[in-house]
Amino acid sequence: MLQMRIFITLLAVTALYLQYKAWFSDVGYVVAERLTIEVTEQRRRTSVLKERNQILTAEVIALKNGPDALERRARSDLGMIKQGETFYLVIDGK
Repeated sequence: MLQMRIFITLLAVTALYLQYKAWFSDVGYVVAERLTIEVTEQRRRTSVLKERNQILTAEVIALKNGPDALERRARSDLGMIKQGETFYLVIDGK
């Protein structure tokens, strides 16, 4: 009878230990869920960066292919004007 109680106690302790390892160890359920969330967030970031890269690639191709895109970029970003043009700055009255 005593041997059976010892066996059952050891079995229960082993089961509790294995449950603890399954839930809270470095390969357990809690860590796996955290990693799943991190992977999802990283995929979202990757998607945003892919979109940004596509926009930049299209812009580079446009700048390489024609002077119109280059001129438009110089005018909008750098405020450049052509020779012989007159620049007017309109200030809002507010």
